Amino acid sequence: MTGSLGGRIAKSKAAKKQRSLVKSIIENMHCGYVPRVKRISVKPIFFHQTHRKRDEDNATGSLKSAYDGIVDSKLVKDDSPEYMVRENPEFRIDKHIPRVELRITILE
Repeated sequence: MTGSLGGRIAKSKAAKKQRSLVKSIIENMHCGYVPRVKRISVKPIFFHQTHRKRDEDNATGSLKSAYDGIVDSKLVKDDSPEYMVRENPEFRIDKHIPRVELRITILE
């Protein structure tokens, strides 16, 4: 394994927090009842403070726990391509509020 134990623990905590946050947001949007749909599309939009070249693969990899949070909310059965289409990330600039938005579209 690479990296320090402390670094791996911090990454694990951040992933759990992201997963839980996405699940909570979806549940709150639906007042606690989340209807299960057959298939969705997820478009990640990253808002950064500065303009520079970004690696799409790293950005996509950082969202695994967010996709798991969508499944945890029971919006879809699984995060496999059969149920969730993962679109390529888009990068934008927001100097004041850097963030990641997930645009979820119901396909079926």
